[in-house]
Amino acid sequence: MAIAGIPLDFVLFGLTLLGVALLHRHTLKVALTGLAVITLYKLALGDFSGTPGLGGLLQLLAHEWVTLANLLGLLLGFALLSDHFEKSGIPALLPRYLPDDWKGGFVMLLLVFVLSSFLDNIAAAMIGGTMASVLYRKRVHIGFLAAIVAASNAGGSGSVVGDTTTTMMWIAGVSPGQVFESYAGAVVALAIFGVVAARQQHAFQPIMKDAAPGAQLHWARLGIVAIILLSAVAANVYFNLRDPGVLERLPVIGIAVWVAIALTTPWRRSNWALLPEAARGSVFLLSLVLCASMMPVQHLPGASWQTAFGLGFVSAVFDNIPLTALALHQGGYDWGFLAYAVGFGGSMLWFGSSAGVALANMYPEARSVVAWLKGGWHVALGYVVGFFVLLAVLGWHPDAPRVRQAAGNSPVTSAAYSSAESLASTFTSP
Repeated sequence: MAIAGIPLDFVLFGLTLLGVALLHRHTLKVALTGLAVITLYKLALGDFSGTPGLGGLLQLLAHEWVTLANLLGLLLGFALLSDHFEKSGIPALLPRYLPDDWKGGFVMLLLVFVLSSFLDNIAAAMIGGTMASVLYRKRVHIGFLAAIVAASNAGGSGSVVGDTTTTMMWIAGVSPGQVFESYAGAVVALAIFGVVAARQQHAFQPIMKDAAPGAQLHWARLGIVAIILLSAVAANVYFNLRDPGVLERLPVIGIAVWVAIALTTPWRRSNWALLPEAARGSVFLLSLVLCASMMPVQHLPGASWQTAFGLGFVSAVFDNIPLTALALHQGGYDWGFLAYAVGFGGSMLWFGSSAGVALANMYPEARSVVAWLKGGWHVALGYVVGFFVLLAVLGWHPDAPRVRQAAGNSPVTSAAYSSAESLASTFTSP
């Protein structure tokens, strides 16, 4: 079924996103309603990647459950981590080392950018949100919140452990060096949105000039933060190098985070009271991810820099995981450009990335799309300028044939590519 040539699936998904944008105080209800309506429509009149009925839905969930479980584990786990980080005393001590004017905010965004290069971007965004809450006495400008999300996504775009999409590329045999090229655009984007956002924040609420009285470092809390983060990174790197297929069968990263939380609980108790609110935000994101996975997207336009550029804007409203899977299946992309586009592009809206949803759990006022676009306009500007700087400096060099060739030369990369192609088949099955 179609309306004006547009499949009804997309119309329903578009109405869901519109509801999220307009009814920002009821985003969870809107997302769940949209998921229910789309699911019922697909069960009654449509299909799931070519398989109709309940069987198709179960097949879809069998493919999607690892992604959903990982996202749930990370969002809930990092909510507890951000509390440990705040109680470690580091945010309260930062005023001793940061500049007193707007440049202090820029340096903080730079720290988020760097952290995201070797941590998950969700963790980097939540650590950034925690620092901002203390440094600015809980008065944080929407534009600065958008910049925190953008810094975490831009910082993760050039690292194979910094974002789910770049990890997928790594699993498929894309070398870390190919992904690293995206930093040529990401650094430029940071310089643009970072300066504007830091000035916005300074005008709205200046940074603390002195450390809070009695502030001190609590090594136990800091140790817990380090253990949780290192567990996530170690699990990601280990299985990518040893057995990438495991990452497609089990939510390894989410499990690693919660094992670390469980093992460190006797040392310092986590603030479990944070979980209900974090769970609501997590269910919202998982609902949108499931809605996106049900869309009848079977191929992308021909691979080109123009397509990659457009995918950045698409990823602001459409989950970037299936977009990346489709691109890997299709081939013909310059992977550094794709990593920049789908990794950073979602920052343009608060629900366009998991980092944005995580930060909105901490700052509910960020859930207004109008306020996000009005305050965070500099993120879109940074994306556009950064992309064309990347194009001018490095040029478009599609390298897909090398991915398949590499996969044939090594049993590890061969298994990795098979895993990624299996994931892609979820969205491209006729």
